[in-house]
Amino acid sequence: MLELDLPYPPSVNHYWRHFRGRTVISRNGLRFRDAVRDILLAMQVQPMSGPLAVHVEVFPPDRRRRDLDNLLKAIGDALEHGGAFHDDSQIVWLLIEKAQVMPKTGKVHVRITEKQ
Repeated sequence: MLELDLPYPPSVNHYWRHFRGRTVISRNGLRFRDAVRDILLAMQVQPMSGPLAVHVEVFPPDRRRRDLDNLLKAIGDALEHGGAFHDDSQIVWLLIEKAQVMPKTGKVHVRITEKQ
């Protein structure tokens, strides 16, 4: 099992940008992805194999209305890029839930387990 806290991610609306006819990851998206990679490197995480169950708890930075599903792409891509698992297609069970507000910064708590 892998359990970690991540910074609050950009929503899918702020994760992608269009540049010269191409869709690319935004600066905020790259910063988030790099922060997740650094956390996983510090933990010396080895990529998990096989089918995975992922539980995501979102602690928003404020009380604004948000669509939780808009955060999943950034979280999954960052975890894959950082080496938590080989490919986000390994995720066969996914639960995301909103927790209490964590003023100003927000965070995301993630638990990943191999699903047998």
